[in-house]
Amino acid sequence: MNNKIKVLYVEDDDIARENGIEYLENYFEYIYESSDALSALKLYEKHQPHLIITDIQMPKLNGLEFIQRIREKDKKVQVIVISAFSNKEYLFKAIELQLVKYLIKPLKEQEFQEALSLCIESINNDSSNIYKLNSDYTFDIFNSTLVCKDEIVKLRTKEIDFLTLLLKNKNRYVTYTEIENYVWNENAMSKDALKTLVKNIKTKIPKELILNLSGTGYKIDL
Repeated sequence: MNNKIKVLYVEDDDIARENGIEYLENYFEYIYESSDALSALKLYEKHQPHLIITDIQMPKLNGLEFIQRIREKDKKVQVIVISAFSNKEYLFKAIELQLVKYLIKPLKEQEFQEALSLCIESINNDSSNIYKLNSDYTFDIFNSTLVCKDEIVKLRTKEIDFLTLLLKNKNRYVTYTEIENYVWNENAMSKDALKTLVKNIKTKIPKELILNLSGTGYKIDL
């Protein structure tokens, strides 16, 4: 139970909203609900929630337009956007609006739990899941999405894990042992395999961002 975090839940379907509120009550004490984005804006102004969970398809004002209005005033509030559609345009808009977790209906409980946990962690640590690598590149840890100039850059699983590990520890060099445990899991990591991984990822992000300290490990220079 997070008794200091305030949640605003916006869903126009009454049954879905009731079920969502019932589930959220396992995690949060202060939950405010709304059936449309216009009334949700009033609730936001009144209660200043730390976390907003909103559907996209709603009457009067859709979820992304709602969040866009919020973002004009508040860059920190955590947002989980829920949609029935895996729309590329929506995904880009979600990334543009920052700190957005984009989930597809029907929600999977584990995925929703992970999103909530990440939001709670970000609120407690005053941090973000979206990292700006430079003026052209951003990486969303939660959605495992690398974007360059409004184009998604495809990454392999190990490349995603490697980049995620470096970003989560961006203030220090990550050791070879840590990389082996996180990226290769139960398998052994060879020097050649690591060199190949680093070489490949340097072709997808600005290569000067990845630094190596011989005998120690790698670091991302942000």
